[in-house]
Amino acid sequence: MTISPDDVHRIAHLARIELTADEASDVRAKLDAIFGLINELRAIDTSGVAPMAHAQDVALALRADRVTEADERALFQSVAPAVEDGLYLVPKVIE
Repeated sequence: MTISPDDVHRIAHLARIELTADEASDVRAKLDAIFGLINELRAIDTSGVAPMAHAQDVALALRADRVTEADERALFQSVAPAVEDGLYLVPKVIE
């Protein structure tokens, strides 16, 4: 697939990018190279290849699901101006 100079200018206009004629030809050459690479990748037979989430067979190391910190709620709420049933009370802001 090749892209025309008009296509480059139209895409630049949609992206709100101002391009000179030299810049447009440079962009066109780069886009043609990208589309060429895409065509090469499409030509590869991938039937029988399972999709993968990662290029290497790795697994996330998980830690044990256990409590590691002490319950300090009473200490934290001891300095609060107003507490009721373990909840912080705040003044009503919106009426």
